[in-house]
Amino acid sequence: MSDAAATAARAAAQLDRLSRWHPAEYVFWALAAASLLVFPSRYLLISDIALTGLFALSLDLVLGYAGILTLGHGAFFGLGAYVAGIAATHGLRDPLLGMALACAAAALLGAATSLLVLRGSDLTRLMVTLGVAAVLLEVANRLPALTGGADGLQGMDVGPVLGLLPFDLAGRTAAVYSLATLFAVFLIVRRIVHSPFGWSLRAVRANPLRAASIGIAVDARLSVAYTIGAAIAGIAGALLAQTTQFVSLDGLAFHRSADVLLVLVIGGVGWLYGGLIGAVLFKLMQDQLATITPQYWEFWIGLVLVALVLIGRERLAAWPRALWRRVAGRQPA
Repeated sequence: MSDAAATAARAAAQLDRLSRWHPAEYVFWALAAASLLVFPSRYLLISDIALTGLFALSLDLVLGYAGILTLGHGAFFGLGAYVAGIAATHGLRDPLLGMALACAAAALLGAATSLLVLRGSDLTRLMVTLGVAAVLLEVANRLPALTGGADGLQGMDVGPVLGLLPFDLAGRTAAVYSLATLFAVFLIVRRIVHSPFGWSLRAVRANPLRAASIGIAVDARLSVAYTIGAAIAGIAGALLAQTTQFVSLDGLAFHRSADVLLVLVIGGVGWLYGGLIGAVLFKLMQDQLATITPQYWEFWIGLVLVALVLIGRERLAAWPRALWRRVAGRQPA
């Protein structure tokens, strides 16, 4: 075997080893599935957490792996919601077809805008992505005959999932549908980030000049990653439209992009479960704090985020381990 072939074989073996599932991953998804049985009264919250996690997963691919800063990722989320909603109001009742259309529309917008996003500095990217979201918001507001305008898109008729599971008021179908979609997309994204393409994205994020010097097509990879992230965000938007059967301008508002950034700050950027764990924590905090203090829940979430940034996620994670070691050290032999 030649040196080149031996090197390629070692690289393939290493990629295969790194892509293996960790036992904690099985536990995470088992707990996610068990939540459907343990919390039958919180189906709507489970659905909301799942689609928020999917949205955060899409942003993590763009920001955490490709290193593309964006303040307008909600544009793809809102576009997906409107495409799925408009399709449902015009007779396309199959939710999977509506989701496919939303995914395709968001991917097309992502591919088109990636040509602008890749130009200039990080500040330019922030302004361009923010501008795209603002333009889409105004377009949706100015086309009430198509989008419902400020009143929102109503009259959606979403059929049963796979022709078997009709959407119910309790939200059971919505929760199962959202979790299943999240898991299916997660498998795809996991395969992407553990592939040679995914590792090349890490190289580009770490040092674009060095990555280009060893032959990596930096712009092409960033464009593909941005497009994939946009498509996944469109799927998350379609989930929101189909599970709530209502779409409003709120889906394109700035806070939609800001909230998903907060989710990644809480869970961590650059690892697949960061957005998922962040979505669980963020939505649970939002749900509980809104119940305790309906007018000031945003203040308390902001306080938690400030504490997280000032103290540091690593230090917070080290405290329980240090406490456990101290308690275990005091136990009699």
